Amino acid sequence: MKDIVVIGAGKIGGAIALMLADTGDYKVVVTDRDPAQLAKVDQHPAISVATVDIADHAALVATLRGKFAVLSAAPFHLTGNVAKAALESGVHYLDLTEDVATTKMVEQLAEGAQTAFIPQCGLAPGFISIVANDLAKRFDTLDSVRMRVGALPQYPSNALNYNLTWSTDGLINEYIEPCEAVVEGKLVTVPAMEEREEFSLDGVTYEAFNTSGGLGTLAKSLEGRVRTMNYRTIRYPGHQAIIKALLNDLNLKNRRDVLKDLFENALPATMQDVVVVFVTVCGWKDGRYMQETYANKVYAGVVAGKRMSAIQITTAAGITTVLDMLAEGKLPQKGFVRQEEVALTDFLNNRFGYAYNPDAVRLKQAG
Repeated sequence: MKDIVVIGAGKIGGAIALMLADTGDYKVVVTDRDPAQLAKVDQHPAISVATVDIADHAALVATLRGKFAVLSAAPFHLTGNVAKAALESGVHYLDLTEDVATTKMVEQLAEGAQTAFIPQCGLAPGFISIVANDLAKRFDTLDSVRMRVGALPQYPSNALNYNLTWSTDGLINEYIEPCEAVVEGKLVTVPAMEEREEFSLDGVTYEAFNTSGGLGTLAKSLEGRVRTMNYRTIRYPGHQAIIKALLNDLNLKNRRDVLKDLFENALPATMQDVVVVFVTVCGWKDGRYMQETYANKVYAGVVAGKRMSAIQITTAAGITTVLDMLAEGKLPQKGFVRQEEVALTDFLNNRFGYAYNPDAVRLKQAG
């Protein structure tokens, strides 16, 4: 049984802990600075809780020492502190961040490290990069890679056609920060909330637009090998126009605290959500210009005996699958590890990655 620390007792952190504990192969300590959050963590013989403030470096290092790995489900602006503590305590490090600056910092920390540092292990960045890289490897020469992901309410009922399904801080960050893209073979920065497009999947019309962080490290890995590469977030039509008005016309991009308060008090959360994953790669194969597409929808369901939202399932399954593969020796054991180093077949065959099977309603149980 491997000892794991999960930082953050929110909905994602709690889902990660329960999924790991339910296998019988992991013993999990969930930490948070807020005792009220820790009180909400599901009770399980293999789960314990500890009040730890991420800002208290010494306490965090002491908590991590002797453990196999730490999984950060903390807000993006705090997870860098976890990475520093992981390096000092000598444990493997995994996170869910979409923040580009944090990932670059983690990459620097990983230089010469004797343990693995694996950021961006969620849905996007995370699973989306694994899928895109798998499709890209099937071509002799690449032309374009287009990655689209959205966590959406099944039953939209407001002007934004949206409900809160995950971290408000993370949502705002990806709506505001610059985005990476490959344009004419070069890695460039493009503005968030721009380059809107529409597409249909299973008879439903969606819009998609630039948001920050979704490409992960794949843009750097494929730079010079692909002409066009971009990541866009999927929403129902009409969402982008209203958000741009809030960010630009009302200048809430410079008042994130006000925007967060507005979202959390005006947009209800929902457990009835759907995650849409849509990746299209074009290029040349055997002398012909070809296209390969991966399209998938994951719905809310029961996992490890508990009903979870689709974004909980997909995000938690991403990081737990990578942890499982690390524990099995299927990933490098030290240094910086990119999501594109994860084989899609191994991911989908994993007991946690099985959640991405369109026909699965729960995780395949261990054994």
